[in-house]
Amino acid sequence: MKFVAVTACPTGIAHTYMAAEALEQAAKAAGHEIKVETQGSAGANSLSAAEVAEADAVVFAADVGVQDRDRFAGKPTVEATVKQAINDAAGLLEQAAAASAEAPATAEPAPGVANAGPELATKVVTGAGIGSKLRQWLMTGVSYVIPFVAAGGLLVALSFALGGYQITDAPSVTEHFDAGSLTSWAALANQIGSAAMDFLVPVLAGFIAFAMADRPAIAPGFVGGAIAVTVGAGFLGGLVAGLLAGAVVGALRRIKVPRAVAGVMPVMVLPLLGSLVVGVLMFVVIGTPIAAAMASLTGWLNGLTGANAALLGALLGAMIAFDMGGPINKVAYTFAVGGLTTGTETSLEIMAAVMAAGMTPPLALALAATVRGKLFTPAERESARPAWLLGASFITEGAIPFAASDPLRVIPSIVVGSAATGALSMIFGATLRAPHGGLFVLPLVGQPLLYLVAILAGVVISAVAVIFAKQLGRAQAPADAAADASAVPA
Repeated sequence: MKFVAVTACPTGIAHTYMAAEALEQAAKAAGHEIKVETQGSAGANSLSAAEVAEADAVVFAADVGVQDRDRFAGKPTVEATVKQAINDAAGLLEQAAAASAEAPATAEPAPGVANAGPELATKVVTGAGIGSKLRQWLMTGVSYVIPFVAAGGLLVALSFALGGYQITDAPSVTEHFDAGSLTSWAALANQIGSAAMDFLVPVLAGFIAFAMADRPAIAPGFVGGAIAVTVGAGFLGGLVAGLLAGAVVGALRRIKVPRAVAGVMPVMVLPLLGSLVVGVLMFVVIGTPIAAAMASLTGWLNGLTGANAALLGALLGAMIAFDMGGPINKVAYTFAVGGLTTGTETSLEIMAAVMAAGMTPPLALALAATVRGKLFTPAERESARPAWLLGASFITEGAIPFAASDPLRVIPSIVVGSAATGALSMIFGATLRAPHGGLFVLPLVGQPLLYLVAILAGVVISAVAVIFAKQLGRAQAPADAAADASAVPA
């Protein structure tokens, strides 16, 4: 049969593409044809109108709203989460085949819809409850912040590698730039990266507002986020400003206006009134209290030592590992990145702890599958090879294939190891100014040897835990038949 599918996750990074790969492999194994559109952070590789028209059924493996869903009208569909696709792609294709067999003949989708131009994507699923919507609003903001974090943070990290930490004191490159000087290039990278990082709070606020009230809310959200930076309210102020802008514009959109005015509402009236209301509230009413709360939080973090610092590191490490790139993981990561804008020593320690803890799960599972192969299925042993690189690159999603097939054993094991890594990193006082990069930014780590010790300790703890857990109740993985036992020796 011929299928088409769409995969999409809240951040549009690893889960989106892993679900697509799982569907493609399952289709190939079953003798089907499938074309998958990944609506990820790199944009959607859109299905053509012909591919949609020829498909017998459609699979939506998405934790967020599917873009341009109308083009699949009239096609039998199966809906699932990305984790279901990763864990049981074959089952989803069986459901799609059954849906195709049961569906009556219908009209084909409208031609040309599949090739519509790219648009901003919200992460909100229609009909979700208020709790789910709140999470999806926040994840929309985070998903648009990540490219700024990656570009700005790594440029700043590169500047430190080239010019040392004192490069922040260099004069503006508009006043002095020597193309033959390495210091000037380091200063240039630092100032470009700093400019990108300055957008973090406005972008977060703008796209939280966008998720709540669509395009008219973007400008009020950005304005509120920029004011949050101005008054010192930081990331917390950005979150509040985004939610406030979305709520204000959403309320204004419900007001019935004459037909003559309706045409200018989205492009002029709503952005204008929304920005005015949000600006007044942020400047006059809530900005200062939030700034005071942020100052208190920063002071508390800077005062953390010993057991308190270790406890914070353990908590963040456990959060990073728990859902391997999901919302809880992103909360911990966003908290760490937000601290980088303050530049305090404790914020750099938090960033180091979070990145170390995020590297631990894939590395631990790759190690466990290598040393005790008989406890893992052939598919898991195959996943161990890329997991080494994914872990070293701080891509926690490399642990998903293991967790998807055996969550009750794997997830507690990796949570324990990552918590240990986060706690040890904080105890050792390791620091990091780069928001990403894994082991490849090790030269930028303060206390690099102790940092490696923290990672290795967590990897060993998780590997031992998962091996022990898998030995409980079974001698070897169920799918590891005798004929396959020689594939990877224990």
